Amino acid sequence: MKKLLLLSLILLTFACKKESQESFGNEEHQTTVATEEKELAPEELGKVIFESKGNCISCHKSEEKLIGPSLKEIAKIYKDKNASIVTFLKGESDAIVDPSQFAVMQANLNLTKTFSDKELEGLEAYINSHLK
Repeated sequence: MKKLLLLSLILLTFACKKESQESFGNEEHQTTVATEEKELAPEELGKVIFESKGNCISCHKSEEKLIGPSLKEIAKIYKDKNASIVTFLKGESDAIVDPSQFAVMQANLNLTKTFSDKELEGLEAYINSHLK
């Protein structure tokens, strides 16, 4: 069972890394997000990034743990600890929700470090919307 879990984590790490690298170099996709950024509210922009450019949806679900913790759990812990999701996504603070999963998320964190403040604030707004 442990070997199966380890193999699954390794495969997901490579799968997430490949998709994040592909979206990073896709200029057409970046232009679409930049255009939507001007028109969308922060929460809506965050949802677009979460489901596409950020590739977050491959590991996180709204209400239940997939590979990473649920958005509801992330939002609750960051609120309870009065911490900033944006600071974490910039790589400027430690993981506080599930530090044992940090290595799995490393490839996507390298991607989020390239996002604009507006995009990161949108992601934070979208994650926090799951507390409602």
